[in-house]
Amino acid sequence: MSTPGTTDRPLTVAIIGAGPSGFYAAEALLKAPGLTVRVDIYDRLPTPFGLARGGVAPDHQKIKSVTAVYEKVAMDPRVRFFGNVMLGRDVKIEDLRTRYDQVVYAVGCESDRKMSIPGEDLGGSYSATEFVGWYNGHPDHRHKKFDLSCENVAVVGIGNVAMDVTRLLACDPERLAKTDIADYALEALRKSKVKTVWLLGRRGPAEAAYSPVEIEEFGKLEGCDLVIKPEEAVVGAVSHLETADANDKKKVAYVQEHATKGEGKQARKIRLRYCVSPVEIVGEGGKIKSVKLEKNKLIDDGKGGAKCVGVGEFETIPAGMILRSVGYRGIPIPGVAFDDKSGHIPNKDGRVVTGGAPLPGEYVVGWAKRGPSGLIGTNRADSVLTVQSMLEDLKAGRLSAGPVDASLEAAPKLLASRGVNVVSYAQWKKLDELERSRGAAKGKIREKFTSIEEMTAALSVPA
Repeated sequence: MSTPGTTDRPLTVAIIGAGPSGFYAAEALLKAPGLTVRVDIYDRLPTPFGLARGGVAPDHQKIKSVTAVYEKVAMDPRVRFFGNVMLGRDVKIEDLRTRYDQVVYAVGCESDRKMSIPGEDLGGSYSATEFVGWYNGHPDHRHKKFDLSCENVAVVGIGNVAMDVTRLLACDPERLAKTDIADYALEALRKSKVKTVWLLGRRGPAEAAYSPVEIEEFGKLEGCDLVIKPEEAVVGAVSHLETADANDKKKVAYVQEHATKGEGKQARKIRLRYCVSPVEIVGEGGKIKSVKLEKNKLIDDGKGGAKCVGVGEFETIPAGMILRSVGYRGIPIPGVAFDDKSGHIPNKDGRVVTGGAPLPGEYVVGWAKRGPSGLIGTNRADSVLTVQSMLEDLKAGRLSAGPVDASLEAAPKLLASRGVNVVSYAQWKKLDELERSRGAAKGKIREKFTSIEEMTAALSVPA
């Protein structure tokens, strides 16, 4: 019997999720010296690239250019793309275990953590992820409705996602007109009455999760002032700024310098607040009217960092809509191990574990592995580490527990027998060309198809 990973018997790997971490895992496998491998990448959407397509803000096209790397991987003859295939619906994990030596979960964190405060379920309360998906034309969120007729919006959290939604709410919509923003979102933003975006961080400027570039972009927005209270820009000893990295010091220096500029004279404002936490969302007639905040103070967490505690001082700010960006968690997949407390797939060095023991042939990468942290590029090193574990297990003979049908036809036959309308990479390229041509007709980079029905119809594939 031939050994997996050889010319006679290639190693067969299924990667579930065609986002950055999935493509980086495929890339690492293709580059592994002396390894003969075949990689099948599955995604529940007909389109690849995950957050690089549906999560990056439309005015950050340079970041989206990373898809050129994924394109190179996808075009490798050892790689196949199975789009419009959902694990748990179209295929089960048992199907994959009997057709692949190794399975990699690159499924991300597709749900949001809640603040768990009174009023969170009022009309006008959403996750930032919903808003991002809406303006990016993601099929899961295209039908969402956001009432932008209010003058004040509160965004909770100061990570990069919170910064993106704040920037898009506060900027001149015409700067988005030539991007790949969904047409319905651009039209809604053009009609927006929002004048003030309150950006709320529970800790101080030294602990902020955003990047220096993100905060500096606020200061460059035309027609908008970034307003910071000087007293909230102060950094105490508990923040350990003297031992912080260069980026953290740069962020603090920018905030402190900007705090001296006062209110400004522009019609739109971003009011960036530090050391405050929402404790109640106040409504009227079932809709949000305001947000009650508690002032925090920072104390040493005993680990070289700072944590916040409420001090019992409160204030109320006006808001007709609130977008929370306070963390993300995965969604359990039938048959796949899941840690409900952490919200991701339990693992050790990328090996999926259950009851503390690794499951043969099952691995995880990206946010599903470590939780929602880092930028798109962070996933490359993370995926490489998981692939190292995979190669170690291959060498030690620790592969899928049962017999594997490693033939090229095994997966396509199964999907065909179940009537799954699979979208190949060649078909995605057709969609890509159609989106670009639709965009060109409107003077945009691309005009996305925003529903699976639209995509399959464009490909003449039965929906």
